[in-house]
Amino acid sequence: MPEETTAPFTVALVDLDGTIMDSAPGITSTLTRTLERMGLPVPPPSRLVEFVGPPILDGLRDLAGLDPEQSQTALRLYRTEYRETGAFDAQPYPGIREALETIRAAGPTLAVATSKPEQQAKRILAHFGLDDLFTVIAGASEDETRSEKADVITWALCLLAEAGVDASRPVMIGDRIHDVEGAAVHGIPVVFAAWGYGDPAEAAGSIAVASSPAELPEIVTTR
Repeated sequence: MPEETTAPFTVALVDLDGTIMDSAPGITSTLTRTLERMGLPVPPPSRLVEFVGPPILDGLRDLAGLDPEQSQTALRLYRTEYRETGAFDAQPYPGIREALETIRAAGPTLAVATSKPEQQAKRILAHFGLDDLFTVIAGASEDETRSEKADVITWALCLLAEAGVDASRPVMIGDRIHDVEGAAVHGIPVVFAAWGYGDPAEAAGSIAVASSPAELPEIVTTR
């Protein structure tokens, strides 16, 4: 873990699913229909929610037990269905906009770093009127070659550099172990979003846990 410092954070990298958006309804219903169309067993709801956050191919492999060929077929079906019907079956978490506005007003630049495909992330944030908060929206590539959180963070930092943003002291805000581990690759501290989809044990390695969006500004702007 990076050493604690009194220098303020210059950038807040924010996860999308489970941190900004309660997007489980659209994701899990789309996965259910995808697996049913393929004649494959559908995991119970308690397992389906584990798909929310990590790269989709990882979930298809680890949670649905699909082989690489099945996973690619499922990915194509899922993407089409989600784009048409599932993307907007979601809601911003209560208070998240206000929390992010407060953080931004205190100085840190806001950027999204999500394993959701980048164009889809931009589409969803625009639909819910949240895209204006972020200088950069970084996500997975359409072919999933950039989907692991560490790789998405690399991409976000590149986009921030291109935009002339001081990213010398970033912090990650996310709700899954993938956020914690992906940020750790870059030596970036994490504030864990406990209102999301992660198990409390997934917060291990984070510098702080926020139980609600309202707690974020004080944590992020006073460390």
